[in-house]
Amino acid sequence: MLAVLLAGCASTPQKAPPSSAKPYDFAADPYPSTYQRVPSPPVLIAHATILTGTGTRLENADLLLRDGRIAAIGQALEAPSDAVRVDARGKWVTPGIIDIHSHLGVYPSPGVSAHSDGNEATAPVTPNVWAEHSVWPQDPGFATALAGGVTSLQVLPGSANLIGGRGVTLKNVPATTYQAMKFPGAPWGLKMACGENPKRVYGQKGGPSTRMGNVAGYRAAFAEAAEYMKKRKAGGKEAEGKRDYKNDTLAGAINGDIRVHIHCYRADEMATMLDLAKEFGFKISAFHHGVEAYKIADRLAAEGVCGALWADWWGFKMESFDGIQENIALVDRVPGGCAIVHSDSEEGIQRLNQEAAKVIAHARLAGIDIAPERAIRWITANPAKAMGILGQTGTLEPGKMADVVVWNGNPFSSYAQAEQVYVDGARLYDRRDPARQPVSDFMLGQSAAQGGTR
Repeated sequence: MLAVLLAGCASTPQKAPPSSAKPYDFAADPYPSTYQRVPSPPVLIAHATILTGTGTRLENADLLLRDGRIAAIGQALEAPSDAVRVDARGKWVTPGIIDIHSHLGVYPSPGVSAHSDGNEATAPVTPNVWAEHSVWPQDPGFATALAGGVTSLQVLPGSANLIGGRGVTLKNVPATTYQAMKFPGAPWGLKMACGENPKRVYGQKGGPSTRMGNVAGYRAAFAEAAEYMKKRKAGGKEAEGKRDYKNDTLAGAINGDIRVHIHCYRADEMATMLDLAKEFGFKISAFHHGVEAYKIADRLAAEGVCGALWADWWGFKMESFDGIQENIALVDRVPGGCAIVHSDSEEGIQRLNQEAAKVIAHARLAGIDIAPERAIRWITANPAKAMGILGQTGTLEPGKMADVVVWNGNPFSSYAQAEQVYVDGARLYDRRDPARQPVSDFMLGQSAAQGGTR
């Protein structure tokens, strides 16, 4: 009988003890956001033409902001007794503008070598560097971008490298540290670059010196990261040892925790990068600059990849030679297309609305009419989608962050100006109120040195 009992115990499946080890987090953040919205009373913006960013245009409509969020949108809204009331008759209201491709803070003004912190041009593959660790919050460009209606932006490393490092998404608010600007919960972006830049920068420094060398470099880096990821996920002794920050970033991209943004001009190279993404199982969020995106607009739409593009920059090097001014309109026109107007410029970021207006004008010359309620998505909802923050901002919908711009008229007019800019419901910029026109400490210092009175 004892033998039978022992045999029965031996055949009973034994439960493994619960594991206390947490899964390895390739996208762990030791430098978390400390952003806190500026407290503000409720705001009722009344009788405006509103472009919601969802494809809808509302006439003589109201927008209620409360507790940092959009509380309601519609006509004849009631507001709390303590609400600030803004008469917006004759004015237009849009979501805050979002720039998906900026180098503010990492290439700040003044543009001197001491401020050149956007390219870690010491090796062609540097996914271990993070743009946020180069951001100078006192860059005067943040304030001038705010005056242009920009409420959020993605700051990226430059394009010298095959893999340049992580980008960071910021709320455009005055701050002393970058962490106080860091958009809560926004995923990182991984900056990559194809084409001329990497082979020009590294051609005389050990390579790559050709486009085939570029692709070999991507493949080697992702193959190593895939093996690293496999070992880390397996646990046990294989997963022990120090973190590898290069492979953490690339594994985070393969996992989908870090969004991939690729500087790429030519259509054939974009197609190659799409194939590379399939080989290693990652998703490309957007191609940036992409002057030939119109040639593969249908494939971009089919694969859910956005085109973050200039309105009319082209021809300044061979890979940008085939640019056309209808590029964005053609990417946008394909069903499911995701077109974005970006800046890549400390000056262009101040007038992204006018860059979008150029697209509308050139599309009209080509026989394509684009309504304002559609075009506004190029600088609001679509970049938010590609950056992974559309659930929080990018459109005017109840529950979302109250990032709002009040314009003096149609934002796609050459006479348009942002009169008021709200970030999380707080009026951080007012063109008619100098007290609400932020000035960086650097600019205050310059004013004092020159005998100013501001």
